[in-house]
Amino acid sequence: MLLLCLGLTAYFAFHTVKGRHGLEARDKLLERESALQFEIESLEAVRTNLARDVALLRPDLPDPDFVEEIAREVLGFAHPRDRVLMDAPPSG
Repeated sequence: MLLLCLGLTAYFAFHTVKGRHGLEARDKLLERESALQFEIESLEAVRTNLARDVALLRPDLPDPDFVEEIAREVLGFAHPRDRVLMDAPPSG
């Protein structure tokens, strides 16, 4: 009877630590939670920036500074009064 009780205690103790729902699995889940929480926060920051950009591009009256920024950075346009310096293509 004593060996049976010791065996059952060892079995349950092992599965408490190493089992599928044990303490080690809980630690892995907590690590994954913190990594996902960081990813969620960074994605929310990107979403906030995109929402601000969309609000600036309202169809009724877009923000002229923002339109100019998009034209310069995304489309590669320059203002007619800007001076543009171009490098010569490499020879050889």
